[in-house]
Amino acid sequence: MTCNFSVKTFDELTSVDLYHILKARSQVFVVEQNCAYQDMDELDFDCLHLIAHQNETLIAYCRIIPPEFNKLKSNLSVADAAPSDTSMSAIGRVLVLAEHRGGGLARDMMNHAIAHCRKKYGKKRPIIISAQAYLLDFYQSLGFVPEGEHYLEDNIEHVKMVLHVVKKVKVKKESTSSTSTTSKILSFLLLIMSALFVLGLLYLMT
Repeated sequence: MTCNFSVKTFDELTSVDLYHILKARSQVFVVEQNCAYQDMDELDFDCLHLIAHQNETLIAYCRIIPPEFNKLKSNLSVADAAPSDTSMSAIGRVLVLAEHRGGGLARDMMNHAIAHCRKKYGKKRPIIISAQAYLLDFYQSLGFVPEGEHYLEDNIEHVKMVLHVVKKVKVKKESTSSTSTTSKILSFLLLIMSALFVLGLLYLMT
């Protein structure tokens, strides 16, 4: 599926952008899920809004909550961040319109969101989400790890999940000292054998 991704602050959204975002969120999270809840909140002003367009039509969306505005915390954040800063960004309101599902667009959307979080907020910061429980396998396939018990949010079962920083393991280089010593011994033995060979030839010639 060919589509274009764009990231905008709330102030950069046009009135048309905002209309289609709120329409899509209402369609998916309120109508489809039969869940009467307050979708619009004060966080929208401070979020980044990631939109997938196809022929200028919104087909998928999510929002990125900066670390300083994110209230969802990880119990394990201390292990992944500097002691002085355990805040992390969050990804939420992830949606793909019904007629565009099944083609991998949700995965593309999340990968774009993760990459943007890494670029803007640092590669060493974990990313947290409040995932609907039925999407647990999908988010695990992206590297997110469930944390804690399932809980109800707006009468829908959710689970907190964190994408931790993958720590690089340093591979120790093999010591060259033993290799160098072996090479020297072999060279010395080769020299002795060459000398004995020459002496043997001289002996036979006399």
